[in-house]
Amino acid sequence: MHGSSSNHHIGIRVECYAGHRGEQTPRRFHLGERAVEIADVLDQWLAPDHRYFKVRGAEGATYLLRHDVVSGLWELIMYERRAKLT
Repeated sequence: MHGSSSNHHIGIRVECYAGHRGEQTPRRFHLGERAVEIADVLDQWLAPDHRYFKVRGAEGATYLLRHDVVSGLWELIMYERRAKLT
């Protein structure tokens, strides 16, 4: 992918839906006042204390979200926006 990316961790607010197994999957998250609709979950995986979701926003950018399973806090770990072709 091309474009800009950042490795700063940013606290976010996430809206989820529970799948048929009761596992929560993000469907929208908020960066301050800006809501990002999640168009697709590209990947997800578990670590000992966190759940990770690689998602594509409706605007085409890719995000990596991390959920702390103990505290319940969500963080934006990575953001990548495709460069526009001219």
